[in-house]
Amino acid sequence: MARILVVEDEEAIGEVIEINLKMADHSVVRCSSAESAKIILDSDRENFDIALLDIMLPGMNGISLCEYIRRHNDAMGIIMLSAKSQEQDKVISLSVGADDYITKPFGVQELLARVSALLRRVKKPDKAVTGEDVLVSGPFTLDLKSRILRKGEDVIDLTSVEFSIMELFFRNEGVALVREKILEGVWGENYFGDIKIVDVNIRRLRMKIEEDASSPQYIVTVWGYGYRWSV
Repeated sequence: MARILVVEDEEAIGEVIEINLKMADHSVVRCSSAESAKIILDSDRENFDIALLDIMLPGMNGISLCEYIRRHNDAMGIIMLSAKSQEQDKVISLSVGADDYITKPFGVQELLARVSALLRRVKKPDKAVTGEDVLVSGPFTLDLKSRILRKGEDVIDLTSVEFSIMELFFRNEGVALVREKILEGVWGENYFGDIKIVDVNIRRLRMKIEEDASSPQYIVTVWGYGYRWSV
């Protein structure tokens, strides 16, 4: 069971989401504005696994709320909800830290599948990681137990999705990975969304780990194919 925050100002949609998440054995806290969500998060931030945020909210919008969450919490999963289907909405949402994006109208089964897929990435294991606990690649160290990436002595804050991408790269050092392989390895083989989510997350990762994101040294583009981790 997960604890999920739902921020949706349309009562009927919010109620459907809440009912179906509860039927899937999740605990749900629902509110209708970003301002009320901030009050809840400020008092209870660490106890939410996922937030579902509508973009078009009264007052502060969902994108700004996503940015607010990411300033304080890299571990929480975030799924954006919006009636808009424009590409720019998706790119902005993902670039500020969202893990996924669902366009309204959406089916209940799609929503539950996306929530389940994200939960597999954000839920930390209760037991110690078996086998390798730490992966090392060049100047980088990826601690699978604490879910921390270090570049030398510096800690790099990653979202759960970014951490999963880095783990995939570390385990495939020097291998050119097609975008579809990254999508399947991180988001799951039954992911409903756009493959461009890979590119947006790669851009975000480059800004965090590269000396010059415009001339990447580690996450190298394989043109017309995908990306290669090179150290």
